[in-house]
Amino acid sequence: MEKKLRVGILGATGMVGQRFISLLENHPWFEVVTVAASPRSAGKTYEEAVGGRWKMDTPMPEGVKNLIVKNVNEVEEVASTVDFVFSAVDMTKDEIKAIEEAYAKTETPVVSNNSAHRWTKDVPMVVPEINAAHFDLIKTQKERLGTTRGFIAVKPNCSIQSYTPALAAWKEFGPKEVVVTTYQAISGAGKTFKDWPEMIENIIPYIGGEEEKSEKEPLRVLGTLENGEIKLAEEPKITCQCLRVPVLNGHTAAVFINFEKKPTKEQLIEKLESFKGFPQEAELPSAPKQFIQYLSEDDRPQVKADVNYENGMGVSIGRLREDSMYDYKFIGLSHNTVRGAAGGAVLCAEALTAKGYIQAK
Repeated sequence: MEKKLRVGILGATGMVGQRFISLLENHPWFEVVTVAASPRSAGKTYEEAVGGRWKMDTPMPEGVKNLIVKNVNEVEEVASTVDFVFSAVDMTKDEIKAIEEAYAKTETPVVSNNSAHRWTKDVPMVVPEINAAHFDLIKTQKERLGTTRGFIAVKPNCSIQSYTPALAAWKEFGPKEVVVTTYQAISGAGKTFKDWPEMIENIIPYIGGEEEKSEKEPLRVLGTLENGEIKLAEEPKITCQCLRVPVLNGHTAAVFINFEKKPTKEQLIEKLESFKGFPQEAELPSAPKQFIQYLSEDDRPQVKADVNYENGMGVSIGRLREDSMYDYKFIGLSHNTVRGAAGGAVLCAEALTAKGYIQAK
């Protein structure tokens, strides 16, 4: 790419906004030129607005420290400075829906980390390796919005990234019943142990809204595009419990699964290791070379050892074995703020750019 696309980050001072800032440092296609946040942060430099709340394990990039934070509600002003935006705003669902559509109507593509538009019929919700074809919904969405280049695309919930890729890899074997328990890191709540000391040596067996997302969103990702909308996959039937655990980064899933067909363990492992999609074929900058790794050791995957696989963009599967009540059980692990949040959105933006949906204004 001869000239980098100009990127804005909405909600730039929060944890996911900070992860966007971190991931986009020295990106070959994208350059952060605008940061926007709430009115209380507007007018300050990014460094001043974040203050002592920088939560990444790498230093704040020099290139953003002196950017003046814009008021995210001044849509026309922010949109005039960028080619597209990433959205990580902290608002009510209705407010997020409204502001993301407002940006799209300025002819600014919006790639969102938020959940507000995940069930809007003409908004694609995409894991690029699995369902990049769903980006074709954008044509229908533009007709509704009355835009020529503005649209909204979203990535799914972080909790599903640790097991849905395996379901996609095993599609030909007909996954029909899935029982999942997710063990979710505190960064998924925008917290560190400094912010949330109550989580040290603690487990909370409830995360508001996560179980419904974990059960339903995979069916949209695994669905098919028909007549301008997504037909949800009818199977597998998924039931899930979601636990908050004392881990900083990394969502782990313990999964039980039944299949229509009866694959061997060797067949399942081969499908995991050979699974790839558009990001790998197009050699997108953030794409993991191998999306899913299978770990044969009895004690893997582990958060400390494996959460940063493929720079946090890969998925680790292990402990695949036959079960007395189900066909198989396994453990999955993914990085929740990289693959599951900001990194997944960056990969979506790269795919949208490669497909021509995002271009310079």
